[in-house]
Amino acid sequence: MTQPIGVAIIGSGLFVKAEHLVSPLPKPAPSSCHLVRKKANARHNQPAVLGNARLDLKALYSRSLKSAQETAGQIKDAPQPALYAEDSPGSTYADLLRREDVQAVIVALPIVSQPAYVRAALAAGKHVLAEKPIAADVATAQDLIAFHESLALAPGRPILAVAENVRFAPRLLYAAGQAGALGRVTHFSVRVAGLTGPDNKYYGTSWRARPAHQGGFLLDGGVHHAAATRLFLRGEGDAPAAVRAYTGLTRGHLAPMDTVTALVRTESGAVGTYCHSAGTLASAFEWEVACERGAVRSDGDLVTVTGEDGTKVETRFERTSGVREEVDAWAGSILDGGGEAAPMQSAREALADLEFLEAMFASGAEGGEERRLVLQRW
Repeated sequence: MTQPIGVAIIGSGLFVKAEHLVSPLPKPAPSSCHLVRKKANARHNQPAVLGNARLDLKALYSRSLKSAQETAGQIKDAPQPALYAEDSPGSTYADLLRREDVQAVIVALPIVSQPAYVRAALAAGKHVLAEKPIAADVATAQDLIAFHESLALAPGRPILAVAENVRFAPRLLYAAGQAGALGRVTHFSVRVAGLTGPDNKYYGTSWRARPAHQGGFLLDGGVHHAAATRLFLRGEGDAPAAVRAYTGLTRGHLAPMDTVTALVRTESGAVGTYCHSAGTLASAFEWEVACERGAVRSDGDLVTVTGEDGTKVETRFERTSGVREEVDAWAGSILDGGGEAAPMQSAREALADLEFLEAMFASGAEGGEERRLVLQRW
């Protein structure tokens, strides 16, 4: 049996605790006798790192030893990892990267801070799974990718993968696959709405409450919705080609913006809308895609496929994050020795997600001027 990969987690925030170290509680989907139910398997309820037999957690890093200790305290029924922190002499990030039994790191840090940690890990020969988005802006992301690609001639180049869990969410994969079988996209509508209040646990994180990155929550959370949208726009001629957008701020605590509404034109000329608001009392989580031979609607946990003849098939999915699947895919790409990230975790795929949103933010700042997209196909 192959030895498990020695891994370190870089970061000790809410996401690390909830997804990587602790078994998440399943979220029940409403029942209906008229629906086919796609049930999650047992792996969905396992912590992404501690529940993966291909990974062996060796170390945990945080900016402070106190936060590292608090996070490690969440681990039950598993060996405690070694703790590293910048305020712990002899146990800093640089010290962690010198460990030969750590072959890979998962980096889950504030958006602006993360690229420097990723670069240092790659330079040390460690495989990296970096949390989304890949960087705060396209220019920084391109610089990081160029650095990684400059290591191409080195033996055993480390893998750079970006963790976008929606690309592993069964509901969205099914919906996008159904849409792909119905021909070219002719129209689409994306609507995500809700209120991120001051009492929201993620707003309580200082770097989110006072963002140094563009877009605020529209980037931090919105990159998931951009990635989900692009899952439906992968067919020939369907890639996003240009956007026109308006942005706004309705809740002062969500500065610099909390709402974006955009028109998106595809390469073939189809036009769709992308609307995301983190500052509204409205509630929505839906993607609707019309194609040449039918349509697909993903609304919450329910996916409805409408055929050309008007027949409908409804499928309801258990709520799962896709985090366990994405971590397992990363482990698999390391173990297969091919030196490449899984396609859905490619850094250039993450770069395209970032460009999609950055163009909207730029268009909004320019009063709705058209912004061309050039990185959606590679």
